[in-house]
Amino acid sequence: MDGFRGSNVQIDLSPGTPVQAHVMGAQAMDEIPVNSHFTIYAIQDDAAQSRLFEIARFELHRIVDVTSPCFIDVGDHVPHQGLHVSQYATKIAEDTGIADYRNPPPTATEEQKLLMGTAVQRMANVAALGGSTGIKVVTSASSTTYPAVASSCTGPQEQIPPPNCTDEASNQLRLRLCQAAWKADTNLFEGTDRVLTAPLNGVTRGTALGLNPINMAPVGGAQFFVDNALIDIDAYAIYVQTDGVDQLDTPLYFGRPTTVTRGVSHIHLTSAMFPQLTSEMAVFADLGEDDVHF
Repeated sequence: MDGFRGSNVQIDLSPGTPVQAHVMGAQAMDEIPVNSHFTIYAIQDDAAQSRLFEIARFELHRIVDVTSPCFIDVGDHVPHQGLHVSQYATKIAEDTGIADYRNPPPTATEEQKLLMGTAVQRMANVAALGGSTGIKVVTSASSTTYPAVASSCTGPQEQIPPPNCTDEASNQLRLRLCQAAWKADTNLFEGTDRVLTAPLNGVTRGTALGLNPINMAPVGGAQFFVDNALIDIDAYAIYVQTDGVDQLDTPLYFGRPTTVTRGVSHIHLTSAMFPQLTSEMAVFADLGEDDVHF
């Protein structure tokens, strides 16, 4: 019986690699459209032409996106399931009666003070993680979009309540609609600040190079196991492509294998569009014949 003949592709994306646009709001300069993804291609050259074949698709997201209508709290361990995280400190202030954590009322208990202080710190962490210097996570690709966001807290039952609707009915409706969207598409990414390596939905492949703004620890490195043996590959490229469109779109990175050591190829990827962008890729080809010892 033949073993797995696929390959392991590992990639360190530059921290400057453009990220998916926020779910809501205008697209920024360092973003690609929401309805797009990245595709890694292997290239084989012959006398007549270059032949490309797809080996993996992925998206690059901020690890949290406060504009997403489904950036919510989920699980038995949270005080308000379905609450939009952007409203967490506001809701905890309502629960504890502490409007200003630096000047709590004399009747506030130590537990209430701790809850309010933690909520304020959580909001600071969310802002840092989702900001321009926050963590960029390499994820599964999806063309699914969320249901529309209602214009008010009393909107239709098939629309997600706006984030500022924090009553129990709104939280439960938001939870139900978001979980239904996730069940319908397990590749639709939604991150969380609570456990960075375990998103609310979708698959995390790793992160782009950078620093965790909470503790300044370095992050980076993503990997894909692909079915192709990737033998005799002349070059690799990463394209930005519109969802649902098969033809090649915008080339972002290109590189040729320069070093092959014990079956491992190294590819230095550069960007013709943005010369300052470079990334590194390693390909462990044909794992069915793997003779590399770790």
